Amino acid sequence: MKNLKKQVFLTSLLCLFVVNICLSQTTPSKVAMPTQQNKIIIDKIVEAAHYKNHVIDFCLTTINEAALAEKWNDQKTVEVSESINYKNFRDAVYNMFAFYNEIELETLLKTYKQDIVYQTTNVMTTNDALAYNLEIFANDIVRGKYISK
Repeated sequence: MKNLKKQVFLTSLLCLFVVNICLSQTTPSKVAMPTQQNKIIIDKIVEAAHYKNHVIDFCLTTINEAALAEKWNDQKTVEVSESINYKNFRDAVYNMFAFYNEIELETLLKTYKQDIVYQTTNVMTTNDALAYNLEIFANDIVRGKYISK
């Protein structure tokens, strides 16, 4: 009788673990984001590095390539180009800096402001994950994801 109780208990416990594991795999994970103060510093870094211009230029290049390949008229090209909004990409930049502390961000900001070379070849333009996210963002713009209807 004791063995039967142990078996039932262990089976019940095993079922709880299996259910818990299954549920934990379906719950979406949260994207890491910096604090509000760090977002302010990151915005200043973006400004000092002229990264916003880089994003817009990249998107315009992607749009122009698509317009040429798909033979868009000027109206469609302009409409898609006008849908570029850096704010729709900003969270990807914030996520990249999410694990930097305030001191590290302030140090980066000083470097961006002082070193002109660093403004063009920097952590944002050389980060593979951010570059990949920028490609996805630009392709979403080309597909019309951000066009107001």
